Amino acid sequence: MKNMIKVLVVALTTLSFSALGFAQAKPATPATPATPAAPAEKKTETKSEKAKTLRVTGELTSVDAKAGTFAVKGNDKEVKLAADSKSAKDALEKVKVGDMVRVSYTEKDGKMIATSVKAEAKKATEKKSDMTEKKPATK
Repeated sequence: MKNMIKVLVVALTTLSFSALGFAQAKPATPATPATPAAPAEKKTETKSEKAKTLRVTGELTSVDAKAGTFAVKGNDKEVKLAADSKSAKDALEKVKVGDMVRVSYTEKDGKMIATSVKAEAKKATEKKSDMTEKKPATK
């Protein structure tokens, strides 16, 4: 009788472990394959919708501080921009035509929107030409 109980316990234990193995197996095909793909496509669309921040450094060719518009002539072309933020509009009041500026901007709905306007120091060669050489006074 003891041998019969041992065989029965071993058989039930074996069956219980094999049943756990079947319970852990995942189905071969997912129930809704289209659902996970849709959010991934939305994520890529939002990344493409984010505007890249571009920069231009050049001479300020026109400024309208009240309207918040200005133009900067860079190395290869002139860029017409509009200031959107309060800090950019404040910076426009401090600069004048002919100043060197560095502008960070984004393109939004076909318009160039300035996010940052900073005045640049003139190049060393321009400073030298502006300064006149003074000779020491002789007695």
